Amino acid sequence: MTKFFLVLHVLAAIVAVGPVTVAASMFPPGARRALADPGDQRAAETLRLLHRICRVYAGLGIAVPVLGFATAMSMGVLSDAWLIASMALTGIAAAVLLALVLPRQEELLEAVEAGAGTDATTEVATTEVATTEVATTVTAGAAATTGIAANPRATVRLAMFTGIFNLLWATVTILMIVRPGSTTGA
Repeated sequence: MTKFFLVLHVLAAIVAVGPVTVAASMFPPGARRALADPGDQRAAETLRLLHRICRVYAGLGIAVPVLGFATAMSMGVLSDAWLIASMALTGIAAAVLLALVLPRQEELLEAVEAGAGTDATTEVATTEVATTEVATTVTAGAAATTGIAANPRATVRLAMFTGIFNLLWATVTILMIVRPGSTTGA
């Protein structure tokens, strides 16, 4: 039964955590491109897809610690320090994803969508009134309604939080492979 749980645990980690780490890493550069060109529908669609991948696979990712716990119980290693550290780091990684990465992705996605919506409004306002002031006001209003300035700093912060999330998962993976004190570890 131990091998069965272990296989399911490893498969769940690959299938659930892998897509989140890749999609989350691709989101900040995609957001920078989309913010730089508000009229680029493809960039906005790419961001929506990356965010959806992160949300869906984050939900599926709950299987990883559940199956890991079942595996640890069947192996009798629940009190081992490496496993406790792995569980703590997994909890921190989940908190980083849920509290820092996903909400910032949503904010940036809203800013991109508001920018895409204002692009047409800006053109209409510029055509009707033929002033740059109105176009600037409309664009500034869209950024204000999203609550985040469409600037590169937001994407840099998101990239930092994504890097922390990925580093935590890499550390958990190393602990799972090396397992200090195990007979299979180095």
